[in-house]
Amino acid sequence: MASPRHAAPGLRAAVAAIAAVALLPATLAAVALTTEEIGRLCAGADGPVDCGRKIETVQLSRLPNLATRDGATLKVSLYPSGTALFADVESATGGRYYTLWDFLDPINAVIVFTIDGEENTFTLLQRTTGRKFALPAEPKLGPDRQRLVTADFCETRCVNELAVWRVGRDGVRKELAWKPAETWTDAAAAWKDADTLTVEYTVAGSAASKTQERKLDDPRWQRIAP
Repeated sequence: MASPRHAAPGLRAAVAAIAAVALLPATLAAVALTTEEIGRLCAGADGPVDCGRKIETVQLSRLPNLATRDGATLKVSLYPSGTALFADVESATGGRYYTLWDFLDPINAVIVFTIDGEENTFTLLQRTTGRKFALPAEPKLGPDRQRLVTADFCETRCVNELAVWRVGRDGVRKELAWKPAETWTDAAAAWKDADTLTVEYTVAGSAASKTQERKLDDPRWQRIAP
C-alpha cells in the first residue's frame, strides 16, 4: 500500500472490496488499499490527518476484529490478549495523529501511519509482544517473512535511504542501509525474491522514473551491526 506522500490523484472506490469482506468469517484478513484507492479517498481530504481518517475508516471495516477507534484513541488488539493504545494529541503546532494502515498477517504485526507535526512515519506494532518500532516509510514484507524493506526518499523531511530490517521474535532492527550517490526525489521498493529488491525511483531534475535491482549480498550496502 502506498503512502499518502506518494498517493496518486484518481482511482476506483473501495466500496466493492469492503462489501466483499462482509461475506468472510469474522477473522483477520488484510486487504491492502491500492494507490488508486488512496488517491480516491484522499482527493477531497482536508489535509493529511483527514486523509488518514478516511483510510482508517476503510481499514477498520476490513479488519473488524483487529482495532477500534474511541474518539482520539486508536485501540489495537494484542495476541493472545491485551490492547495497545495510540492516543492522538492535538496541538497548535501540528499535533500527533495515528491511522490504522495495514496488517501484516504472516508476522502478526500492525502498521500504523503516524503524523507528528510535519513528519510522516510508520509504526510497526508486534501483536505478540506489544512492542512498537518506528520506521521512516511504509514497510514491505519479504517472501521469507524475515525481512522488511523501506524506501524513504523525497525532497524534504526524508532520510533518503533504502533500508532492510530484520524481523525477529524480540523485535525489528535495521540490517542493511544504502544511499544513492545522486539525489532521488521519490522511490518505491518491492521484493523480487527473498534475496533481491526491485527499486523504482526518480532522480532530481528528471520527470521519468527508473528501475534497478539490488541484491542483499551487494557489497555496496552498509551493514548495520546487531
